[in-house]
Amino acid sequence: MSQVPISVYLITKNEANRIGCAIRSVIDWADEVVLVDSGSEDATVEIARSLGARVLHRDWDGYGPQKHFAENACRNDWVLNLDADEEVTPALASEIQQAVDAAGPDQAAFLMKITDVLPGETEPSTFAYSYHVLRLYHRARGSMSTHAYQDRVEIHSGNTSSLKARILHRSFVSWETTVSKLNFYSTQVGRSRAASGKTPSTARIWFEFPATFLKIWIVRRMIFRGTMGLSISLTIAYLNLLRLLKTREAAGISADDHPASDQTDASKGSGGRQAA
Repeated sequence: MSQVPISVYLITKNEANRIGCAIRSVIDWADEVVLVDSGSEDATVEIARSLGARVLHRDWDGYGPQKHFAENACRNDWVLNLDADEEVTPALASEIQQAVDAAGPDQAAFLMKITDVLPGETEPSTFAYSYHVLRLYHRARGSMSTHAYQDRVEIHSGNTSSLKARILHRSFVSWETTVSKLNFYSTQVGRSRAASGKTPSTARIWFEFPATFLKIWIVRRMIFRGTMGLSISLTIAYLNLLRLLKTREAAGISADDHPASDQTDASKGSGGRQAA
C-alpha cells in the first residue's frame, strides 16, 4: 500500500456484472473505495459492500455532478476516478503508488492509458487502441467538473505527468445494454447542448456518421478486430449521429431545417465518455 493514502471513487447503476472486477483491482492497495449508486435494481450495492467499498446513494443528476459528489465524499487528498467497467492492472497499481509517494508539492495529476478489451479477449489485442485520460489527481490542485454529460477533471494549478501502465476498459455487456446506454447518454447530451444553444449544422448531420465510423474503424484500428470491431465502429458512429439529432430535436429543429445559428460542440474532451 502507498505511504500516501489514495481514495478511489466510482459511480454506478446496475453494474453487478462488472463492479466486482473494478473494486477488486484497487481494494487491496487503496486506502478507501467510495461508490455512489443512483438506484441499482440488481446486486451492485451488495457486491460493492461485500468487497469493502463504502457505498452511498444519490439520485442521478448527470455524470459530472454525480462524480463530483463522489469526489467530495473521499477523505484523502489524492483521488483516483475509476469507472465501473474498468480494471486497474497490477502494473498500474504499483506505478500509481510509487508516483504518488514520490510526487513533489507541484504535482497536480497523472494521465493514464485506457485500453479497450472486447468480448472474447482476456487481454487487449495487439491492435487495441489506447487513449489517455486524467484520472489520478490531488484535490488541492484539481476537481471534477459538474458538466452534465462529461466526467472531466479540471486542473487549477501544478504539473501533470503520464503513467505508462494501463487501465483495461470492458464496456460491452450485451447489445440490449449497449442500446439502452446509447439512448440514455444521447438524450442527456441532446438536452444539455440544446439548453446551452449549441445546435449542429445540417452539414455535420450528413457527415457525422461516415466520419466517425472511419475514425473508429481505421484510425483506432477496429478494422483488425473482426466482426465485433466493425460492430463497435458502427455503434459509436450511430451514437454520435443520434446525439446530434436529439440536440436538434430538443431545440425544436427538424432534420431538414437549418438552425438559425450553426454552433457545434467538440465531440470529445480529455474526459469525455465513449460508447459501447
